[in-house]
Amino acid sequence: MGRVNRRIITLIAALVPVLVLGVVGSAVTVPFVALGPGPTFNTLGEVDGKQVVAIHNAEVDPTSGHLNMTTVSVRDGLNIFEAFGLWVDGRYGLVPRAEIYPPGVSRDTVDQSNQADFQQSEDNAELAALNFLDRPTAVKVRVVADDAPAKAVLHEGDQLVSVNNKPVGTSQDVIDAVQGAAPGTTIPMVIRRDGGEQTVQVKLGARPDDSTKAYLGITPQAVAVGPMEVDFNLADIGGPSAGLMFSLALVDKLSPGELNGGRFVAGTGTIDPAGKVGPIGGIQYKMIAARDAGAETFLVPAGNCNEARQRTPEGLKLVKVENLAGAVAALDDVNAGRPAPGCG
Repeated sequence: MGRVNRRIITLIAALVPVLVLGVVGSAVTVPFVALGPGPTFNTLGEVDGKQVVAIHNAEVDPTSGHLNMTTVSVRDGLNIFEAFGLWVDGRYGLVPRAEIYPPGVSRDTVDQSNQADFQQSEDNAELAALNFLDRPTAVKVRVVADDAPAKAVLHEGDQLVSVNNKPVGTSQDVIDAVQGAAPGTTIPMVIRRDGGEQTVQVKLGARPDDSTKAYLGITPQAVAVGPMEVDFNLADIGGPSAGLMFSLALVDKLSPGELNGGRFVAGTGTIDPAGKVGPIGGIQYKMIAARDAGAETFLVPAGNCNEARQRTPEGLKLVKVENLAGAVAALDDVNAGRPAPGCG
């Protein structure tokens, strides 16, 4: 009987550390998040019954195939076992949580910032496409700051025709016209509101961060001229990296032919109104997501090429992109069977 009791005690002694490890491993979260392949969306297709890139009041050319934007998934609140399992999987990477959610900044604040970046990417994508297609644009007032010298004069939605006697066609034109004046100067502005033009006078203030520079207090935004309107219908997506693919979708729909040749093309990259493509984070996970979805060609910002070529999924052709015009030309090369700029 004593020998049996000793065996039971020995077994219990051996199991206790295992049980403790199991409890700790399941209950204790690690200060890391896992990054991995996220959802991918065809910018030429539909989501929830709506066109991802919807164009209204303009003739749209038929499209087929895919121009997919790609995303990175973020898994937070991992316990020890989950973190280890994702790391072993090989498709995920662990990074310090502080890199994604900085200390002292709420998750809601981070999400709002990402949403603002996404909104900006939509605006930039539209402008880049319109500029590439030589379609006219106008500059409107997007936001009037609460402390703006122009608050009593300008309204959100006003179109800016000229500022300080200088015609404006871009947001930068507005900035340049204001910077050319001194604080305290009263400048004329020609605006279009409710279908009519009028001239208003605005006394410039001083910038809060530099009292030697003039301050108007508005956020200008270039938009399409005429009846055409563009809606981007993706929710719960953050960050600026969809810009390139949104621009390509607009170019494809507003011009004859098919940029992708009817094939499955995916990609990523920020874009500015001039069409310059910038690098993004998580390129390796986006390539995995694209290949899993069926992509054969992947558009890579030039700044991400070194990283991308080291972890290219089998069967995925990388095409280096520096700007929107280059992306369109590269896709034309791919469709014609000609060599396209690569990351090799």
